Amino acid sequence: MALLLAATPAAAQLQSDCRGTGSIGNAVMAADGTITLSVQGRDGTMGAFAYRKNDSQYARILSHIGGMRPGEHKKVPPFC
Repeated sequence: MALLLAATPAAAQLQSDCRGTGSIGNAVMAADGTITLSVQGRDGTMGAFAYRKNDSQYARILSHIGGMRPGEHKKVPPFC
């Protein structure tokens, strides 16, 4: 079961400049530029986070993923 959340203070702690190896989930960019991350935690829990262009963490998430275009799907590298 996935839970869709807006960016939270916990999500603000994600660091886009530190990427681990492998993947923790998938990212997709909507036509309006919104990035949705569907990720799996270390304990197996699933979550979804949506970042709109006006979100303070948007640029960090976009950088962490390595850039995206609308309609594109990418793997999400782990955050350190």
